[in-house]
Amino acid sequence: MQPAATTSTAILNRGEFRGNAKEYFGIWIVNILLTIVTVGIYSAWAKVRRNRYFYGNTFFDGHSFDYHAKGLQILIGRGIVIGYLAFYNIALQFYPIAGIILALLMFAALPWIVMRSLRFNARVTSYRNIRFDFVGKVGGAFFAIIVGSLVATLSLGLLAPFASRWLYRYILNNIRYGDRALESDPKVGALYRVWIPAFVLVLIGVAIAGLVGLASFSSVMDGSMDQVQIVMAIYGVMIPFFVFFAIGGIFYRVGVRNVVLNATVFDGRHRLFSDMGRLRYFWIILSNFLVSMITFGLMRPWAAVREQRYVVEHTGILVDGEFSDVVASIEKSGSAITAEYLDLEGFDFGF
Repeated sequence: MQPAATTSTAILNRGEFRGNAKEYFGIWIVNILLTIVTVGIYSAWAKVRRNRYFYGNTFFDGHSFDYHAKGLQILIGRGIVIGYLAFYNIALQFYPIAGIILALLMFAALPWIVMRSLRFNARVTSYRNIRFDFVGKVGGAFFAIIVGSLVATLSLGLLAPFASRWLYRYILNNIRYGDRALESDPKVGALYRVWIPAFVLVLIGVAIAGLVGLASFSSVMDGSMDQVQIVMAIYGVMIPFFVFFAIGGIFYRVGVRNVVLNATVFDGRHRLFSDMGRLRYFWIILSNFLVSMITFGLMRPWAAVREQRYVVEHTGILVDGEFSDVVASIEKSGSAITAEYLDLEGFDFGF
């Protein structure tokens, strides 16, 4: 089904982020200290506090989002995953065959785990006291995640736009706000247009790494390099490749986000919107990283707020009419899952 086009009278409502680094620093530093003191156990509650702050300061049309998860739910989900991985590593050491079987079981369970995580995170999110939901099935998750990943990997990235389309159609087409659905149909051609710059960046990294590798190989054959120089040569090959791969990944992620959201319609009338700039976002990520490194992490709250503000303010929705009418209609239908609904299903597995 093709999403319906919005009318020419639709009004763009951009998101607004009202948080600031000073406020978030207090939350962040307490989260860090308590996580250290509790040997990581408090990290589950730290995630809740962080998300409640960022969700609560993300506004659309004068109203903020809310996050309703509980720390214990996140802790249980993490405990299950960590316990399974620990058991897997022990089994692999003493019973290799059992370890292989456990790895295959984890691989088989991955689509279910991701589907449950998407459902959990949707259901603990609300806007104007109406919950979101996720109705995707395991079969769809298997195709979008497992098949998509294999297609992108085995094609050396050449078919990555197809994998991206499958993934985001699975996610967005299964999201509900009350009883209203999203419909997303990003075109492969548009995804390839944002894929090309990213792929070129990766090719540049491969070319630089290849040239360094050839020069190093020649020196090794001549016997003119010692062990230290060989190690430096290995880093000389790896660093350019991974740096350009990371930059290409950022460019592609931002481009895909713009394409996917701009091809998504809510309730058949209201089109989502994204106009993030790839170069601008890359600069924010790079400068945030450098500032955080220089200050030994103390400026991390500033960096997180800065990134969140840019993302939110370059996201919006073209509303055809009044969004309050949509909310009123959902409430009138009796299908709204309100914020007072406390039967929060499942755990957060961290995916």
